[in-house]
Amino acid sequence: QLQLVESGGGVVQPGGSLRLSCAASETIEGYFIIGWFRQAPGKEREGVARAPVISTENVDYSHSVSGRFTLSIDSAKNTVYLQMNSLEPEDTAVYYCNVKSLRGRDYWGQGTQVTVSS
Repeated sequence: QLQLVESGGGVVQPGGSLRLSCAASETIEGYFIIGWFRQAPGKEREGVARAPVISTENVDYSHSVSGRFTLSIDSAKNTVYLQMNSLEPEDTAVYYCNVKSLRGRDYWGQGTQVTVSS
């Protein structure tokens, strides 16, 4: 079964940057969608960025992160990244990596905490 492990979270000041990583236990080339979600305290989980596994040229970003976050895939390393720039306090959340199979099954990582605070 596919396993996902996120890393790279931490505490950063407003305006700072972080790069999150999502390491997959096997190649994700046979899967359908790769995405990043986040969940802030007291709020529902929301999608941040998602793209077809076969191409990251058509990444769908949420309005709140468009222009600041970038999703990328290193297929050789079975790793997905989320580069986050110009971070704002509103970006504080637990960030989750998600992979959806061709049959619609969802795989989730355990999450990594991102805190944006001065």
